[in-house]
Amino acid sequence: MFDALRARLYRLGFNLFPAYRGTGGRVTYIAPDWQEIRIKLPHSWRTRNYVGTTFGGSMYAAVDPFHMMMLLKTLGDDYVVWDKEAEIRFKKPGRDTLYATFTLSDEEVDAVRAELESEDTDAVDRHYTVDLVDDKGAVHATIRKTVYVTTA
Repeated sequence: MFDALRARLYRLGFNLFPAYRGTGGRVTYIAPDWQEIRIKLPHSWRTRNYVGTTFGGSMYAAVDPFHMMMLLKTLGDDYVVWDKEAEIRFKKPGRDTLYATFTLSDEEVDAVRAELESEDTDAVDRHYTVDLVDDKGAVHATIRKTVYVTTA
């Protein structure tokens, strides 16, 4: 119960935080275990560009922090997690509200830990992809993030 309340407070915090609020995006759900996050990016006067479609910067910024945050929260304080690089592929102009769902499986978390526990490496780069889709499921942009993880 406490984890669910904490997740709701984080959702509220994201939505009130000026840097995230400025993207136009809104966090709609954070799982108590931080293994799923959902966001929406409304098409509005705040996110619209000169030609009337959703601004690409809003698309990217709305999805930017979540893979890093999910890893930080699921791995715990013994790990350092940073965003390392990103790539966005625009596929279709956004003229409606867009949505993204981020997931992080137990197997992925275990794989990160296992790779860092091996003697061959002291840091790993993990790659994650998320799509911004409309309510019909059409992909408008695909974002690929590289996240750097090491032990503290």
